[in-house]
Amino acid sequence: MDITIKRWTRLGLGTVMAVGVIGACGRPESSASSRGEEHPQPSAEMPAEAMPSREAGNVAVAFSGEGGEGEGGVSVTAAATDAVVYNSALAIAEAHVVAARDAYIAGEHEAAGEMFAHPVSEVLFDLQPVLTAQGVDDFSDLLLDASAAALSGASVEEIAAHTDRIIAALRDASTKAPDDESSSAFVAAGVCADQIERAADMYRIAATSDHYEPYLDGYGFYKAARAAFERSEAAIRSENPDAGVSIEAALHLLAGAYPSALRPSALDADQSALTVAASNVVLSTGDK
Repeated sequence: MDITIKRWTRLGLGTVMAVGVIGACGRPESSASSRGEEHPQPSAEMPAEAMPSREAGNVAVAFSGEGGEGEGGVSVTAAATDAVVYNSALAIAEAHVVAARDAYIAGEHEAAGEMFAHPVSEVLFDLQPVLTAQGVDDFSDLLLDASAAALSGASVEEIAAHTDRIIAALRDASTKAPDDESSSAFVAAGVCADQIERAADMYRIAATSDHYEPYLDGYGFYKAARAAFERSEAAIRSENPDAGVSIEAALHLLAGAYPSALRPSALDADQSALTVAASNVVLSTGDK
């Protein structure tokens, strides 16, 4: 998958800042940055047509703030017309929410509180005009309420209930995706590919430091990919058997890389195998 990275500065979110948990997920700079590659910067002269868009096998991603590879929002322009990009954005939010819930259950309450809030700044802030145009009500408050509950030491049952409400809102938003004439199986496979590649990228990034959040991000992406596949496995396998096989194989490897929401003492999964598996998924899901 060819990923075009663009860095955007974020406007302040007063309500989120008040919660005290705003900020991009903690992770190192992307490998592209470490190689010294230059990426275009946004400017007033950049027309809307120059924004990245998703074509078959080529997803352009716009990273917010000081994000790292595998993390961040999606092209708002593409999300307005492309069902895979739109639903991938929702999957990013779901990935954070599931990771937050599981981290909370594992005792990582502060990390969970931050993870619940991240989609508001990293995804929903930019995507909200698209969601509004599709008839989706703003559900940012659900994430901020969950974040506040986690930071205040709510019970596991309360956190689970918050998570269920957020996921229900995400599922409802998914039903209002733009109609680009893609089949439901194609869209689901595309979302799986997006989340699997993010999970593989984040594992590589997590292995370069001892920070928790890159690992937790990747864990969430893996869980979101698995959930998307489980919901649509029969349709994907029927329409695109190769995609079904490649997704299953990648998820099997990711399950070993991300055994739980808690970061293992050693990240020793085969990164090359993860990368190849993710690439196989992308290649098998790229054409309608």
